[in-house]
Amino acid sequence: MGLTEYTLRMNKVLDHIDRHLDQPLELDTLADIAHFSRYHFHRVFSAWVGETFGDYLRRRRLEAAAWRLAAHPDVPVLEVALWVGFGSGEAFARAFKHRFGCTPTAWREGAPERWAAQLEEMRGRPRREDSNPDQADRNPDQAGAPRERHNGGSSFTTEEPDMQVKIVELPAVKVAYMRHIGPYGPKIGEFWRTAFAPWLNANGLLGEPCYGIGLDDPSVTPPEKCRYDACVEVPREFTAGGRVNTAELPGGLYAVTTFQGQPETIAATWVAMFRDWLPKSGYQCDARPCFEYYGRNWSKNAETGEFSCDVCVPVRAL
Repeated sequence: MGLTEYTLRMNKVLDHIDRHLDQPLELDTLADIAHFSRYHFHRVFSAWVGETFGDYLRRRRLEAAAWRLAAHPDVPVLEVALWVGFGSGEAFARAFKHRFGCTPTAWREGAPERWAAQLEEMRGRPRREDSNPDQADRNPDQAGAPRERHNGGSSFTTEEPDMQVKIVELPAVKVAYMRHIGPYGPKIGEFWRTAFAPWLNANGLLGEPCYGIGLDDPSVTPPEKCRYDACVEVPREFTAGGRVNTAELPGGLYAVTTFQGQPETIAATWVAMFRDWLPKSGYQCDARPCFEYYGRNWSKNAETGEFSCDVCVPVRAL
């Protein structure tokens, strides 16, 4: 069995874990999903992920909880605890404080200040003395190309200049994806250029709609463990091969804004969506993935490096 096959099998395992954080997860079940020996799977998992299964599962549950606490201010803390698989609020609070150094409630209350500090840092402004200085790593440069506009929806203006947000209903689509594990930022652009784009070309998929999905929040996940999927829309009958898996990107209601600028400035748009727009919108983020959408007829200004895409946040009414 080659490296490619291991990659495909382990990606299936990690995806299964993320979809079932609220349920009991056993190594034997995961070994069966990956078609690995149950007896050796704990060694395979640790060697591949760099953590024991128990450590990985605990980290993912707490990181998912941190995101949900910040993005869903009206959801009770106990509901968040149950959503990520903790049996009680007390156990969750102890584990959360051990991981993040504060209670879940304090983390939630501090979200606006953290986002404000992140936005100031991205804009190159000096921090206010009362800004939270932690969580230095930010959202990725998910390099790409111009978007195809989505139709319909209403608009909402945020404090970000010229940011117009539409609420649109998007269909579910089948995608083929290649996964990058490691720090976000310039490495993501390199991953598209050197790995994903050649695969698209070899499979006749250049010019098809693409998506960039950062699966982890780099403000809470260690940079070397952040996961990013470069995706392309494919027909229902498409069969993946090599380093590529297939999945369904869920449809539904999304808040969509158009970004145009240098790759290093897109992170500020993501922060502004959650800091400025979401609290005033009458919507809340749900558990579907956020993504950047790159439409047909890819292009990028070779001289300036500027590109455009749609920044898409899954939402539902409060």
